[in-house]
Amino acid sequence: MQRIGIYPGTFDPIHNGHIDIIQRGARLVDKLVIAVAINEDKNPLFDLDERVTMMREETSRIKGDGIAKIEIVPFKNLVTQFAAEQGASVIIRGLRGVADFDYEFQMAGMNAQLNPDVETIFLMAEANNQAVASKLIREIARLGGDVDKFTTPAVATKLYKRFSR
Repeated sequence: MQRIGIYPGTFDPIHNGHIDIIQRGARLVDKLVIAVAINEDKNPLFDLDERVTMMREETSRIKGDGIAKIEIVPFKNLVTQFAAEQGASVIIRGLRGVADFDYEFQMAGMNAQLNPDVETIFLMAEANNQAVASKLIREIARLGGDVDKFTTPAVATKLYKRFSR
């Protein structure tokens, strides 16, 4: 039986921390569905199509023996409902620090009650990615700072263009 995992998020924009979790998570499952959230409440900088396109471009290089097939799928419902629709038994979440853990621990508990057939797996961010967050990257780019070390060149270029740098 194929083990399917999902990695949900807004990915606005995708950054090195996300890529790290995707690469590591893709070794734990046979198929990894990157679930790009449709969440207008967050006022995303990039629209859904842009975020899905960036995700496809950035994950296309993640290949090799023992690496899961990666699919990019938008979603708008509860993550547990989405997991059931995808046939997933695992939700992969990245943790940067204690603040993330508190929130993610609570979310995992709620998700377990909503769908006990889906297990949440936490992956700690690599040390060099523990401070990286999409919100901070957007702010740095908006204020004319250099985001090259936090994301890929293609995504950095899109950020600079969006903020007319």
